[in-house]
Amino acid sequence: MDTILIVDDNQAVCNALSLMLELHGYQTLTCLSPEVALELVQLHDIALVVQDMNFTKDTTSGEEGVSLFYALRALQPQLPIVLLTAWTQLEVAVELVKEGAADYMGKPWDDAKLLTSIGNLISLHTLTKANAKLARVDNQRMAAIKDADLCGIVFNSGAMQRCVDLALQIARSDVSVLVTGPNGAGKDKLADIIHVNSNLKHKPFIKVNIGALPMELLEAELFGAEAGAFTGATKTRIGRFEAADGGTLFLDEIGNLPLSGQVKLLRVLQTGEFERLGSHQTRKVKVRVISATNAELINDIQAGRFREDLFYRLNVIELALPALSERKDDVIPLVNYFVGAEFSLSKHTQQTLEAHHWPGNVRELENACKRAVILAQSSTLSADDFGLIDLDVTASSQTVQQTRSVNVLSKSQATQVETSYQTVNSLIDEKANIQTALDEHKGVISRVAKSLGLSRQALYRRMEKYGIEK
Repeated sequence: MDTILIVDDNQAVCNALSLMLELHGYQTLTCLSPEVALELVQLHDIALVVQDMNFTKDTTSGEEGVSLFYALRALQPQLPIVLLTAWTQLEVAVELVKEGAADYMGKPWDDAKLLTSIGNLISLHTLTKANAKLARVDNQRMAAIKDADLCGIVFNSGAMQRCVDLALQIARSDVSVLVTGPNGAGKDKLADIIHVNSNLKHKPFIKVNIGALPMELLEAELFGAEAGAFTGATKTRIGRFEAADGGTLFLDEIGNLPLSGQVKLLRVLQTGEFERLGSHQTRKVKVRVISATNAELINDIQAGRFREDLFYRLNVIELALPALSERKDDVIPLVNYFVGAEFSLSKHTQQTLEAHHWPGNVRELENACKRAVILAQSSTLSADDFGLIDLDVTASSQTVQQTRSVNVLSKSQATQVETSYQTVNSLIDEKANIQTALDEHKGVISRVAKSLGLSRQALYRRMEKYGIEK
């Protein structure tokens, strides 16, 4: 509840204003002199001051009110003030209002107008304070990242700014970090930022894409193997943990690690100890682990595919990276970065790029930019250069219906209609294929995704897109 200070040498005026304001949800403090008013402003959180212009009997110049106004401004420059004036001080009050954050009201005042003025000034003051706080936070953030190495990351969205801020904050510790988010969104870039801004930045930084390694070689890659440990192992192999000793190990697609590997990984995280394949010698390393996944590990835990104790070891701090579709403000800065300064975008092309869903995230956007640069007919890129159709599915469907009634079509118009038919039909076929696969595999998402050649996350997104229930 906002507190309003009323300053007037007439107690009846103070009482009347206090009663009216309290009836409308404000708290009030009253005093009869400028000296007491200044003390109250320093002692209490005052949202607004209503002040008279004269405090000495038979004085009408308004000079006392002017002095109080500037004294209040000296204490709190943004404090809202309403001046209660006699008509003889109107010009003086107007001059003070020009100083900002103030209004004036003649005596006797109009209750409705006074309440409106008070409400507006308090709202403006609240907004000003909030903006000032945001500016301070932003300045502090900029100061924090001024000397940071952002590894060339390009962004303009608040969502990505929060991720980068958290990554820089995490970098100063040595705890395990789990970076989550869809494929192609830039999880490895955040891992880079964490490492290069840490105390381990001059130590080894080893990256392993677990999803790209054959299962039979995965443990040997991570923990090493002695010569003869398996067919084809003709010499001793140093594992990634040994290679990263003293530094950072980035385990991408951690959700693909088999249970046998999860047991060994848990032991390394707990004790730093492991054995190479084919060896009984226990080795010890000190490694900071950053892991990443696009999978819902909680679901994998419930299905018995991922160890719960390992999850909590990896997930000391989670860094959740949103999809590109959730940070549209990053699209155009990224495009400008990928295509280079020699190309520009029309307003229509920018709108088309921002409207596209980008299911492949930054990786898909980068590939589209490479395509545009190769196929561009001029320095101003069009949506067609990026391989994008300006019409969405609904618009395409409407185009098909409308063009059925057209008797004569130009060659280009016919091509556009055919493209629209193909777009709609392909979407219908995809929906039908997903529904058929769900029926065949009795709704087991992992099997359905495998049969369709999709990740689980991609399958869930398509099911949500077409309104398919599991």
